[in-house]
Amino acid sequence: MSTATVPSAVLPPSVAATVRRFRQPKKTLPQTKAARDQVLGWVRAFQEERQLVPPVPLEELQQHTDEIMQRHGIDPLYRDYVGVLLGNETWREALATVPYERRLLLMPKCLRIESKCPAPFDEFGLLCKQCGLCSIQDFQNEAEKLGYAVLVAEGSAIVMSLIQTGKVEAIVGISCLPVLERTFPYVEAAAIPAVAVPLLQDDCIDTTVDIDWVWDYIHLTSEDKTRRLNLNALHDEVKTWFTRQALDELLGVPEGGTEELARDWLARDGKRWRPFLCIAAYQALREDPEAPISDAVKRAAVAVEAFHKASLIHDDIEDNDDERYGEATMHEQHGVPVALNAGDLLIGEGYRWLADSELSAVVRAELVKVAAEGQRELCRGQGAELLWTRQPGALEPRQVIEIFRSKTAPAFEVALKVGAALARRLDEVEDVLHAYSENLGVAYQIRDDLDDLGDDAAARTEVAIRPSVILSLLLEKGKGEVKTAMQALWSGQAEVLPDKRIIRQWAEESGAHEKAMMLLESYKEAAVRSLQEVEIPNLKGLLRRVLGKIFNELEIKGWCREREEENAEGKEELRAAAAAAAAHLVPIVKETAATPS
Repeated sequence: MSTATVPSAVLPPSVAATVRRFRQPKKTLPQTKAARDQVLGWVRAFQEERQLVPPVPLEELQQHTDEIMQRHGIDPLYRDYVGVLLGNETWREALATVPYERRLLLMPKCLRIESKCPAPFDEFGLLCKQCGLCSIQDFQNEAEKLGYAVLVAEGSAIVMSLIQTGKVEAIVGISCLPVLERTFPYVEAAAIPAVAVPLLQDDCIDTTVDIDWVWDYIHLTSEDKTRRLNLNALHDEVKTWFTRQALDELLGVPEGGTEELARDWLARDGKRWRPFLCIAAYQALREDPEAPISDAVKRAAVAVEAFHKASLIHDDIEDNDDERYGEATMHEQHGVPVALNAGDLLIGEGYRWLADSELSAVVRAELVKVAAEGQRELCRGQGAELLWTRQPGALEPRQVIEIFRSKTAPAFEVALKVGAALARRLDEVEDVLHAYSENLGVAYQIRDDLDDLGDDAAARTEVAIRPSVILSLLLEKGKGEVKTAMQALWSGQAEVLPDKRIIRQWAEESGAHEKAMMLLESYKEAAVRSLQEVEIPNLKGLLRRVLGKIFNELEIKGWCREREEENAEGKEELRAAAAAAAAHLVPIVKETAATPS
């Protein structure tokens, strides 16, 4: 067993309130979160294009819904669902203008876990006891803090009664499609802004909802001047700064072969999330987000990406990877010494660009301090993993998450803090950006972990022995031969590494995959909750939407339950392969256990 010490992570506070139940959505809704987010994106683009003025009569709303569905080839089963989303979006800007204290948050009692919920009822509805078993308490606490009136009740009668009082100027609701269908005429007739996030089930017990959509509507306010900022366009603009020509124009022509090599690597493919985060924070915090972005600010964002690309060069060497972005890694092409030096150069260049003379001395000092602290923390996280690889042993999920926190979160934190420093507002938001980055970084790495195990097209199809949430959960939840096989894998005793498809099969059957997805959602929501104390609407709104953009664009490969269920023949073949792998790995562990120490 390993003697390397890896600290145990602290999970997000109130984790019981954020680890969600998984239930399959009803058949008249898109079955995956990614699919629902995609449909919502299409609906928002349509409303942006048409600028429909609410209240839109039902017949007209259905016509527009049909146009959206035909345009994107949406399943006819989802017609009512798409119609609700379009109705919501027509009211979006009007809702933003209504003060929080004139709004009502209306939630159904079926969001609770009925068999365990301790909350009593009065004549107005459910009285939440803040037990942390469901999402009701989180929504209620945040909405009341903002100034909302909150009611946990349901039905068309209650909606009609509330509207008739004249005391509610806008409603944010959560409801099932049948209730929304019955209440539509009342809302249309009253002509008050009303949005309703559809429940994913309509059986009135232990229902679930797309939590991030609810948070989005609850926080929507006209005080957020960035709410109309097109994040896709901003991301695309940032990407244009990384063509080889754009980099040379911004940074000057490289001098010598080493600079050429480093510049080429900087221009290579990448999602550019870190410079995007930097500029997003800058836009949210500066006085005029519509003013042109200066070259000095662009260079600072490029510096953030340079640090990231340097870490990838070094990671590839440390992990002995031979491919990245579908191409040979730098050390494969040019050898380890050259690659190490190029990575070091990118780090030095990053600091040089942060020290841009066009920025004030105070800002330059803040930028360098932020980058240095982030570099130190990242190296500590990578070091913990490297020490573990010298004598690998089983890691608990919390220990894996601690490594994720140290390895990935610092880069996001540097990006956001650099943006805040460029806007001269770092002192106001430093603590919040730290908490947000930690949770964002862990969620991102869990997602990356899932994606890596789902990528059968990668150069390696066998599972690498490394800190992994899925592998850790599989050891924890696996039974019999699977557990024994995982013990062999974690202890480094497995002579043959199992195929990724087999690991996915084991993870699905043991519940490890579902637990990983719940952890992912937990950290995403913890990132959202970290913004609750933010009093800058621009930053609060933008970072909420940034979170949605990052995770909506990340597609987890190879984990589609629907696809596996459609191919029963392939599933049986996969089970046979999994059984064979277990049979091969189990004797190795037994032999190890039987050998006297």
